[in-house]
Amino acid sequence: MRRSELIATGRKLFANTSYDALSVDDIAQHAGVAKGLIYYYFKNKRGYYLAIVEDSVMELVSLASGGADLPRAQRVQRTVEAYLRFAQFNEAAYRTIVTGGVGFDTQVQEIRDAVRTGLVSTVADGAYGHHDIPPIARLALLGWLSSVEWLTLEWLAHRDELRREIPRDLLVRMLRHTLNTIEEFAPECPAPPQDPDWKPFTGLPDGV
Repeated sequence: MRRSELIATGRKLFANTSYDALSVDDIAQHAGVAKGLIYYYFKNKRGYYLAIVEDSVMELVSLASGGADLPRAQRVQRTVEAYLRFAQFNEAAYRTIVTGGVGFDTQVQEIRDAVRTGLVSTVADGAYGHHDIPPIARLALLGWLSSVEWLTLEWLAHRDELRREIPRDLLVRMLRHTLNTIEEFAPECPAPPQDPDWKPFTGLPDGV
Protein backbone atom coordinates (compact mmCIF):
# COMPACT_ATOMS: atom_id res chain seq x y z
CA MET A 1 0.00 0.00 0.00
CA ARG A 2 1.34 3.41 -0.97
CA ARG A 3 1.72 6.35 1.38
CA SER A 4 -1.18 8.21 -0.29
CA GLU A 5 -3.46 5.20 0.18
CA LEU A 6 -2.58 5.01 3.86
CA ILE A 7 -3.43 8.69 4.25
CA ALA A 8 -6.77 8.17 2.47
CA THR A 9 -7.54 5.25 4.81
CA GLY A 10 -6.53 7.30 7.82
CA ARG A 11 -8.76 10.19 6.83
CA LYS A 12 -11.75 7.85 6.91
CA LEU A 13 -10.71 6.38 10.26
CA PHE A 14 -10.06 9.72 11.91
CA ALA A 15 -12.92 11.63 10.29
CA ASN A 16 -14.86 11.67 13.57
CA THR A 17 -12.57 9.65 15.82
CA SER A 18 -10.18 11.27 18.27
CA TYR A 19 -6.43 10.82 18.04
CA ASP A 20 -6.28 8.80 21.27
CA ALA A 21 -9.08 6.43 20.29
CA LEU A 22 -7.04 4.48 17.71
CA SER A 23 -3.76 2.65 18.23
CA VAL A 24 -1.23 1.86 15.51
CA ASP A 25 -2.43 -1.75 15.72
CA ASP A 26 -6.03 -0.60 15.11
CA ILE A 27 -4.96 1.50 12.15
CA ALA A 28 -2.90 -1.32 10.62
CA GLN A 29 -5.80 -3.75 11.02
CA HIS A 30 -8.25 -1.38 9.32
CA ALA A 31 -5.77 -0.69 6.52
CA GLY A 32 -4.91 -4.37 6.07
CA VAL A 33 -1.17 -3.78 6.40
CA ALA A 34 1.60 -4.60 8.83
CA LYS A 35 2.09 -1.78 11.34
CA GLY A 36 5.74 -1.61 10.31
CA LEU A 37 4.59 0.03 7.08
CA ILE A 38 3.05 2.89 9.05
CA TYR A 39 6.30 3.35 10.94
CA TYR A 40 8.22 3.20 7.67
CA TYR A 41 6.27 6.05 6.07
CA PHE A 42 5.41 8.17 9.12
CA LYS A 43 7.78 7.13 11.99
CA ASN A 44 4.97 6.98 14.56
CA LYS A 45 1.23 7.46 15.05
CA ARG A 46 1.59 11.19 15.58
CA GLY A 47 3.50 11.58 12.32
CA TYR A 48 0.76 9.61 10.57
CA TYR A 49 -1.98 11.74 12.06
CA LEU A 50 -0.23 15.00 11.20
CA ALA A 51 0.19 13.80 7.61
CA ILE A 52 -3.57 13.16 7.51
CA VAL A 53 -4.29 16.62 8.90
CA GLU A 54 -1.95 18.25 6.37
CA ASP A 55 -3.71 16.39 3.56
CA SER A 56 -7.03 17.60 4.95
CA VAL A 57 -5.69 21.17 5.04
CA MET A 58 -4.85 21.04 1.36
CA GLU A 59 -8.36 19.82 0.57
CA LEU A 60 -9.95 22.51 2.72
CA VAL A 61 -8.04 25.34 1.04
CA SER A 62 -8.69 23.82 -2.40
CA LEU A 63 -12.44 23.54 -1.76
CA ALA A 64 -12.64 27.04 -0.36
CA SER A 65 -10.71 28.59 -3.24
CA GLY A 66 -12.92 27.12 -5.98
CA GLY A 67 -15.63 28.92 -7.89
CA ALA A 68 -13.42 31.44 -9.67
CA ASP A 69 -16.11 31.82 -12.33
CA LEU A 70 -18.70 33.05 -9.81
CA PRO A 71 -19.48 36.72 -9.11
CA ARG A 72 -17.30 38.04 -6.29
CA ALA A 73 -20.05 38.09 -3.65
CA GLN A 74 -21.07 34.50 -4.42
CA ARG A 75 -17.45 33.37 -4.48
CA VAL A 76 -16.94 34.70 -0.96
CA GLN A 77 -20.11 32.94 0.17
CA ARG A 78 -18.93 29.70 -1.46
CA THR A 79 -15.72 29.89 0.56
CA VAL A 80 -17.70 29.98 3.81
CA GLU A 81 -19.96 27.15 2.65
CA ALA A 82 -16.98 24.95 1.76
CA TYR A 83 -15.32 25.68 5.09
CA LEU A 84 -18.36 24.63 7.12
CA ARG A 85 -18.94 21.51 5.06
CA PHE A 86 -15.33 20.49 5.57
CA ALA A 87 -15.61 21.00 9.34
CA GLN A 88 -18.87 19.01 9.43
CA PHE A 89 -17.52 15.98 7.55
CA ASN A 90 -13.95 16.06 8.91
CA GLU A 91 -14.63 17.09 12.47
CA ALA A 92 -11.68 15.43 14.21
CA ALA A 93 -9.16 16.82 11.72
CA TYR A 94 -10.82 20.24 11.91
CA ARG A 95 -10.58 20.33 15.69
CA THR A 96 -6.90 19.46 15.44
CA ILE A 97 -6.31 22.26 12.93
CA VAL A 98 -8.02 24.85 15.15
CA THR A 99 -7.07 23.71 18.65
CA GLY A 100 -3.90 21.66 18.21
CA GLY A 101 -5.49 18.39 19.26
CA VAL A 102 -2.26 16.35 19.33
CA GLY A 103 -0.10 18.86 21.13
CA PHE A 104 0.27 22.53 20.38
CA ASP A 105 3.84 22.49 19.10
CA THR A 106 5.65 23.98 16.13
CA GLN A 107 4.30 21.44 13.62
CA VAL A 108 0.70 21.96 14.62
CA GLN A 109 1.19 25.73 14.61
CA GLU A 110 2.62 25.55 11.07
CA ILE A 111 -0.41 23.59 9.88
CA ARG A 112 -2.79 26.10 11.42
CA ASP A 113 -0.83 29.03 9.97
CA ALA A 114 -0.95 27.43 6.52
CA VAL A 115 -4.74 27.14 6.74
CA ARG A 116 -5.12 30.75 7.84
CA THR A 117 -2.79 32.08 5.16
CA GLY A 118 -4.54 30.09 2.46
CA LEU A 119 -8.02 31.11 3.55
CA VAL A 120 -7.17 34.81 3.96
CA SER A 121 -5.71 34.75 0.44
CA THR A 122 -8.82 32.97 -0.82
CA VAL A 123 -11.18 35.52 0.75
CA ALA A 124 -9.05 38.40 -0.54
CA ASP A 125 -9.09 36.90 -4.05
CA GLY A 126 -12.85 36.51 -3.86
CA ALA A 127 -13.46 39.99 -2.51
CA TYR A 128 -10.85 42.02 -4.41
CA GLY A 129 -9.70 39.83 -7.29
CA HIS A 130 -6.18 39.56 -5.83
CA HIS A 131 -4.54 38.61 -2.55
CA ASP A 132 -1.94 41.38 -2.36
CA ILE A 133 -3.68 43.44 0.33
CA PRO A 134 -2.42 46.02 2.85
CA PRO A 135 -1.61 44.94 6.44
CA ILE A 136 -4.77 46.54 7.86
CA ALA A 137 -6.92 44.43 5.53
CA ARG A 138 -5.03 41.25 6.38
CA LEU A 139 -5.36 42.00 10.09
CA ALA A 140 -9.12 42.49 9.77
CA LEU A 141 -9.56 39.28 7.78
CA LEU A 142 -7.53 37.33 10.33
CA GLY A 143 -9.80 38.73 13.05
CA TRP A 144 -12.84 37.54 11.11
CA LEU A 145 -11.23 34.14 10.54
CA SER A 146 -10.64 33.72 14.27
CA SER A 147 -14.38 34.27 14.75
CA VAL A 148 -15.04 31.70 12.02
CA GLU A 149 -12.94 29.07 13.80
CA TRP A 150 -14.59 29.37 17.20
CA LEU A 151 -18.10 29.89 15.86
CA THR A 152 -17.65 26.71 13.81
CA LEU A 153 -16.49 24.74 16.84
CA GLU A 154 -19.55 25.93 18.77
CA TRP A 155 -21.83 25.04 15.86
CA LEU A 156 -20.32 21.53 15.63
CA ALA A 157 -21.26 21.00 19.27
CA HIS A 158 -24.89 22.03 18.56
CA ARG A 159 -25.41 21.18 14.92
CA ASP A 160 -28.47 19.06 15.70
CA GLU A 161 -30.14 22.32 16.74
CA LEU A 162 -28.79 24.58 13.99
CA ARG A 163 -28.85 23.84 10.28
CA ARG A 164 -25.57 24.61 8.48
CA GLU A 165 -27.22 27.48 6.61
CA ILE A 166 -27.51 29.44 9.86
CA PRO A 167 -23.78 29.69 10.74
CA ARG A 168 -23.03 30.09 7.04
CA ASP A 169 -25.26 33.12 6.68
CA LEU A 170 -24.06 34.55 9.99
CA LEU A 171 -20.45 34.31 8.86
CA VAL A 172 -21.20 35.78 5.44
CA ARG A 173 -22.89 38.78 7.07
CA MET A 174 -20.02 39.17 9.53
CA LEU A 175 -17.61 39.12 6.61
CA ARG A 176 -19.68 41.76 4.81
CA HIS A 177 -19.28 44.05 7.84
CA THR A 178 -15.55 43.27 7.96
CA LEU A 179 -15.11 44.12 4.27
CA ASN A 180 -17.03 47.37 4.71
CA THR A 181 -14.81 48.28 7.65
CA ILE A 182 -11.69 47.46 5.65
CA GLU A 183 -12.89 49.85 2.95
CA GLU A 184 -13.16 52.62 5.55
CA PHE A 185 -9.55 52.12 6.65
CA ALA A 186 -8.15 51.20 3.22
CA PRO A 187 -10.15 52.79 0.35
CA GLU A 188 -7.97 50.92 -2.13
CA CYS A 189 -9.80 47.78 -0.98
CA PRO A 190 -13.45 48.47 -1.85
CA ALA A 191 -15.94 45.89 -0.62
CA PRO A 192 -17.59 43.90 -3.42
CA PRO A 193 -21.04 45.26 -4.29
CA GLN A 194 -24.01 43.46 -2.85
CA ASP A 195 -26.12 41.68 -5.42
CA PRO A 196 -29.85 42.38 -4.82
CA ASP A 197 -30.66 39.12 -6.59
CA TRP A 198 -28.16 37.10 -4.53
CA LYS A 199 -29.23 33.62 -3.50
CA PRO A 200 -27.36 31.25 -1.17
CA PHE A 201 -24.79 29.10 -2.96
CA THR A 202 -25.79 25.42 -3.03
CA GLY A 203 -23.37 23.96 -5.56
CA LEU A 204 -21.17 21.85 -3.26
CA PRO A 205 -21.94 18.14 -2.85
CA ASP A 206 -22.53 16.68 0.59
CA GLY A 207 -19.75 14.69 2.17
CA VAL A 208 -16.78 16.89 1.20
